[in-house]
Amino acid sequence: MDSFVNDFDFENRIVESSVTEEDADTEVTLRPHTFDEYIGQEKAKEVLKIYIDAAKMRGDTLDHVLLYGPPGLGKTTLSGIIASELGVNFRVTSGPAIEKQGDLAALLTNLGEGDVLFIDEIHRLNRSIEEILYPAMEDFSLDIIIGKGPAARSIRLPLQHFTLIGATTRAGQLTTPLRDRFGVLLRLELYTPEELAKIVRRSAGILEIPIDGEGALEIASRSRGTPRIANRLLKRVRDYAQVKGDGEITLKVASDALKMLEIDELGLDNTDRKMMETMIKYYDGGPVGLDTLAATVGEEAVTIEDVYEPYLMQIGFVSRTPRGRCVTRLAYEHLGIPYRPGRDDGQMKIEN
Repeated sequence: MDSFVNDFDFENRIVESSVTEEDADTEVTLRPHTFDEYIGQEKAKEVLKIYIDAAKMRGDTLDHVLLYGPPGLGKTTLSGIIASELGVNFRVTSGPAIEKQGDLAALLTNLGEGDVLFIDEIHRLNRSIEEILYPAMEDFSLDIIIGKGPAARSIRLPLQHFTLIGATTRAGQLTTPLRDRFGVLLRLELYTPEELAKIVRRSAGILEIPIDGEGALEIASRSRGTPRIANRLLKRVRDYAQVKGDGEITLKVASDALKMLEIDELGLDNTDRKMMETMIKYYDGGPVGLDTLAATVGEEAVTIEDVYEPYLMQIGFVSRTPRGRCVTRLAYEHLGIPYRPGRDDGQMKIEN
């Protein structure tokens, strides 16, 4: 196998939707604080406004909320807005950060009446910790074991009524008992280019970046429907505009900058294209098993499955079959590679 598959750069991809340290700093500045400032997700906002207003009218706490969907769509931001609208404290943690039962107990006992506890990546909670969460969510109490062996005894501590907001990119990995304890389940959808263009213009205004409508839409259309990626691209295009232009982001400046970054009109970068080209070159477009593909490109199978594959499947460029992954006809056309139907198993073949 030649060096073709060794050219992958899976680290620091600009179109990666997971949060980076740079994103964390910027998102604090750009994060909206009210529903009016929050662009997109209209259905989710409408539902949440009703539930929040009803809870405030009753003087009750909001029911537990589960937000799920692809990364970078604003689950943390929306959770903060919920706490702000309720007028309560907002505590943030993540599933992997809660390593011991005592960690969760400390979080829960320090919550005030009506406070919001946000757990990101809640599907990664340890099962033993999850069991402590059940009575806390349902009965607002905490069961603690004191002592060991025959002298061990259980005591129940009452908790203040609180709202748990869980966020996950993998709702299917939540256990049924945990998922059933959430009263509000909301899926966040990918954004349209028009919605992302509004986000780009809002972010540009906050960061004092001159930009016109066409430039904002060009960035938005290549952002994979994800605000986090749109804001990241905005900063990179700003750098290009300052060095190669007069500082203003126009359609031409945005197009030239994104071309330099090798991000095409569908938001695919060089890594996406090389992975599909690898499947075509070495496996006739598939089907190819996930582990085999991972070994070929030198990346972990879980990374391909969680990071690279979802968007390629969303736009119809890669499909899953019982026998493995296949590159679709749309991908061949996008890459400019001739194709013809393969054998009866449906795999694609390249013309000689």
